[in-house]
Amino acid sequence: MNNKKIKNLEKNGWKVGTVSDFLGLSHEEEAYIEMKLTLSNYFQELRKKKHLTQVQVAEKIKSSQSRVAKIERAESSVSIDLIVRSIIALGSSNKEIGKRIIAKTA
Repeated sequence: MNNKKIKNLEKNGWKVGTVSDFLGLSHEEEAYIEMKLTLSNYFQELRKKKHLTQVQVAEKIKSSQSRVAKIERAESSVSIDLIVRSIIALGSSNKEIGKRIIAKTA
């Protein structure tokens, strides 16, 4: 958003900022959410690249299709641990997982 538009919005009583500002997130909370979203997106990308359905992945990770869908949506009930274990089950290496996190959060 350009500065003129921001000033105009603020002049009219609007507050302009980031999602973190709006939600009052700490740097750590923001980094955690960004990492979780990155891993969830990578999980979905891997699943699609391997031409697997959510049901097929669920069988592979000994879970349910609905849980796979929750992983892909980065729902709050899904831990980063589960996402990482699921990514590894799809054949990714620790090195590739690390690259993804660094590329998105750096």
